Amino acid sequence: MPDISEALLEERNGTIISIDVTAGSKAELFPAGYNEWRKAIGCRVTAPALEGRANKAVITLIAETLDLPVSAISIQSGATSSQKRVLVAGVAKNDLLLRLNSHNM
Repeated sequence: MPDISEALLEERNGTIISIDVTAGSKAELFPAGYNEWRKAIGCRVTAPALEGRANKAVITLIAETLDLPVSAISIQSGATSSQKRVLVAGVAKNDLLLRLNSHNM
């Protein structure tokens, strides 16, 4: 299992996850692997990268995977890019790491 801790950055109000999004995928999956060079966790969504649909799908998928309310997840940067920084509000880095590792990346 890869060390994904470098994709997580703890901040005052939660933890930021660096993710690499594949929009228009055949299936939704998070976490979907780890890119060691970009230090980013993969995220696949079926929604197209059109009119913010993929971003909404990313937020929903991450919230469902981490068993958190959608309101706890927000895109901090990369709204128009496949590389995004997503804030998970109110969750410490170590707790988030445990939750992600429980999904057997």
